[in-house]
Amino acid sequence: MDRAEGREAAALVARGGGRRRASRSNWSGSLIVASLTGAFGSSFLYGYNLSVVNAPAVYIKKFYNETWERRYGFSVDESTLTLLWSITVSIFAIGGLVGAIIVTPIVKFFGRKCTLLLNNVFAVTAALLMSLSLLAGSFEMLILGRIIMGVDAGISLSALPMYLSEISPKEIRGSLGQVTAIFICIGVFTGQVLGLPEIFGQESRWPYLFGAIIVPSLIQVVILPFLPESPRYLLLEKHNTGKAEKAFQTFLGKDDVSHEVEEVLAESRVQRNTKLVSIAQLLRTRAMRWQVITVVVTMGCYQLCGLNAIWYYTNNIFSEAGINHDTIPYVTLSTGAVETLAAVFSGLVIERLGRRPLLIGGFGLMVVFFGVLTISLTLQKTVHWLPYLSIFCILAIIASFCSGPGGIPFVLTGELFQQSQRPAAFMIAGTVNWLSNFAVGLLFPFIQSGLQTYCFLVFAAICLAGATYLFFVLPETKNKTFHEISQAFAKRNKVCLEIQEMNHHPGERKSSAEQESNFTSPVNNGETKQGIV
Repeated sequence: MDRAEGREAAALVARGGGRRRASRSNWSGSLIVASLTGAFGSSFLYGYNLSVVNAPAVYIKKFYNETWERRYGFSVDESTLTLLWSITVSIFAIGGLVGAIIVTPIVKFFGRKCTLLLNNVFAVTAALLMSLSLLAGSFEMLILGRIIMGVDAGISLSALPMYLSEISPKEIRGSLGQVTAIFICIGVFTGQVLGLPEIFGQESRWPYLFGAIIVPSLIQVVILPFLPESPRYLLLEKHNTGKAEKAFQTFLGKDDVSHEVEEVLAESRVQRNTKLVSIAQLLRTRAMRWQVITVVVTMGCYQLCGLNAIWYYTNNIFSEAGINHDTIPYVTLSTGAVETLAAVFSGLVIERLGRRPLLIGGFGLMVVFFGVLTISLTLQKTVHWLPYLSIFCILAIIASFCSGPGGIPFVLTGELFQQSQRPAAFMIAGTVNWLSNFAVGLLFPFIQSGLQTYCFLVFAAICLAGATYLFFVLPETKNKTFHEISQAFAKRNKVCLEIQEMNHHPGERKSSAEQESNFTSPVNNGETKQGIV
């Protein structure tokens, strides 16, 4: 009996070791290069453009004033200058909204990888306009460059997560998806570093901050063409089984992909000859109702949770803590470093802890630290050590955000929807993301002036509402196929899974024999080989 138990334990250990080896083997060289290259030329630039305007703000406003005076013979009044600067900062979100709206037809026609490549046209054009604006004496070029850069960001924040979710095995889908958030944080940190006075944070050098945008774009244009397109896109939308199989083998780093084929074959059979689902069709699909609501809630909370308010208060809080004004830009780097480290931590543990704990825990911790920050800011002039508590709360809020809410919404959008619905889902997510971003930029000054330090209670309430919704509605999606995730939502959508599939593809269901015949291709010896997704 003891020997039998010993053999059983040994078998369990062997299976566990096999799973660990399989997990490690999922990270092929091509998969790593594709994710890093795709993110460096996409989400990195989004993060970089969020922070790059902060350091040279004084010099850019001076440039606006000098240009105005040269043209009209008098200095621009303060209200007009404030308006021009507000437009320069916020119009980035308007461009992002445009990019999110146009991304669906682009990824459908050109594919995921080619969309990322073509998107560099926007990035390079924007970089040239912004970097040459001082030389040309035209602040309109800078504003136009910002809106074009926003279009680039709107496209990339939909196309990149879509590409990563479709090339990654389900065992590492969350970790690979977090690459988007990690590179956003690295982009923010890079913008802070390059904006230091010793580098480009000087009056004569600020155009170089915008010219640097060309570097990631060129690196992506050089490397990405040598990597395959999304195998799911090649098969399900282009119906090219041969190229899809080669792409899958390249990304998995192995010849035998039969296990992966079996996992997605059910979806591929149903998807055959299915047209791309429009936004209106997706919103009308009862079987997708709670998935859509979940994406809207997570993306809304992603922007409305108050992180932008934190950046607004950072310099003031550091100043109140007694930090020298000239030293504050260097101390501010700590926020970017914490942001990056927290995002990396999330990428390392997401496949162990899952999406739910990181999302709900992140929003929950933000509620706690927002509450403490409100108290410390309100009383910091009465107790000498409270400003240091405020600094700790700022870093804790940033870490809480980046450990879950900062990246998982992009991962979820790719996981909750099937191939034909994914572009429409990313368009909805992108629209909510950029509208919320614009709303925060527009409304926060009024909220801040009206509520002062109590404005953080508004964000605490939003985080609490988001965490509560996710606790009751969101199922765990870690290591699950689309079919399993659909089953988790089926009861809440009040449909059985069979009806769900019919709703996705009305009038297009075929017999199993027909479906099987559509996914076979002749090979040597007269045998047939199943298609691959």
